[in-house]
Amino acid sequence: MSTRWFSGSALLIVASLVLAACRVGAAQGGTVRVVSDLPMTGSALGESQSIVNAIRQALSEKNYKACQGRWTIDFVPYDDASAARGAWDPEVVADNAHKYVGDQSVAAVIGPLNSDAAKILIPILNPAKLVIISPSNTYAGLTKPGLGAEGEPDVYYPNGERNYARVIPADDLQGAVGAEWARVLRVKSLYILDDGELYGTGIADVFEKTAGTLGLKVLGHESIDPRAADYKALVARIKRLKPDLIYFGGITQNNVAQLIKDIRGGDYKGKIMAPDGIYEQAFLDAVGSKAGQGLYVTFGGIPPQELTGRAAEWREAYIQEYGPNVDVYAVYGYIATQVVLEAFERVCAKGKPLTDRAAVRDAVLATKDFDSVLGPFSIDANGDTTITTMSGSLVLGGRFEFVTQLGNR
Repeated sequence: MSTRWFSGSALLIVASLVLAACRVGAAQGGTVRVVSDLPMTGSALGESQSIVNAIRQALSEKNYKACQGRWTIDFVPYDDASAARGAWDPEVVADNAHKYVGDQSVAAVIGPLNSDAAKILIPILNPAKLVIISPSNTYAGLTKPGLGAEGEPDVYYPNGERNYARVIPADDLQGAVGAEWARVLRVKSLYILDDGELYGTGIADVFEKTAGTLGLKVLGHESIDPRAADYKALVARIKRLKPDLIYFGGITQNNVAQLIKDIRGGDYKGKIMAPDGIYEQAFLDAVGSKAGQGLYVTFGGIPPQELTGRAAEWREAYIQEYGPNVDVYAVYGYIATQVVLEAFERVCAKGKPLTDRAAVRDAVLATKDFDSVLGPFSIDANGDTTITTMSGSLVLGGRFEFVTQLGNR
C-alpha cells in the first residue's frame, strides 16, 4: 500500500518538475529560427525576394522578438533552386528539408513558392512536427481530398497530423473563377494546356471541370513539353479547332512565354487566359509587350496596386523600405509571418517554449479570426485560408492591369 502511494507520489513529482521546466524554458526564452524556402536563383528571384522582404518587414516590426522580448527570432532565407535548373530543384528542396529537421532551433518554415516543392517538403517535415505556412502554394491536393491525385492529401502527412497551412486561396477556387470569367467573356469553346507540374495540371483540371458544368465546350486538354524549342505544330493543330479561348495552366519557368509567342505568331485571333503562375515581371519580360498584349490573367488575391485601407498602408511602408517593386505574393508573405508571430505568442501564453515544434504547429493551424491587413480570416481544418477574394487582370502595354474582382471574401 505504501509502495503504491510512493510510486504515485513520485510520478506526480516528476510530472510537476517536467511541467515546471517547460514553464521555466518558456519564461527564460532564447533564440528560435524561422526560415523561408523559396527559389532565389533563376527567373523567380524577383517574386521570391519580394516575399523575403515582406517577411523581414513583419519581423522588424516586432524587432525580431517574441513573447515580450524573451525570445529572439533569427530569420534565414534558404534557396530551393539550382543554377542548373534555373528554377526550384527537387533535390535542393529535399536537402533543405532535412536541414530544417536537423536544426532544432527551426520552429517554422515560410514557403515554398511552388506547389510541387511543397509536395516534397511537407512529408519530410511532417514526422518532425515542423509547421509550414505558404504565401503562394495553390494546388488543392495539398490540403483537400477529392480534388487531386489518388491518396491526396493524406499521402503528404505520414504521421497522420497536418503540419501545413496557406494564406492564399487554393486552385479549386481560382480555376473555377477563371472558368466563370471565361463564360462572362462570352467564350463558348476552349482548348486547355498545362505544363505537366502539380500546380499547372491541378488548376487546369479544375478549370476544365468547371467549364463543363457551365456549358462551355472543351475541345481538348493536354500537357506541353516545357523544354520544347517551339510549339508551332501544336498551335497549328489547336487553331484548326477554332476555340474561342486557349487556357494555359502553369508557371513562367516552364516556357509559357514561348508558347504564347507561338500562339500569337500562328495568327490565333481568340482569347488566351492563364492563372497566377505567370503573374510576375519575369513573364512580362520574357513574353514581350506585343505577344503578351490582351492576355487574361487570374490571381488568387488582389494585386498590390489595388490594395486599399490597411493593405495600402502596408504597401507604402514596403515601398519606403524596399523600393517600388512589390510582387503580388509579398503581402501574403507578410501575413504568413504575422500568423507565425501570433502563434508564438499563444505558445508562450501556454507556458511552452518556442522550440516545441508541435506546439507551434498546433498554434498556427488553430489560427482563428486573424486580423490581417487583408481583413479577418481563419485557417480551416484542412490548413486553408477562409479568404476567397480573387482578381482578373489584362496584360496591356507590358503591364498587368486590374480589370475585375473575382470570387468573394
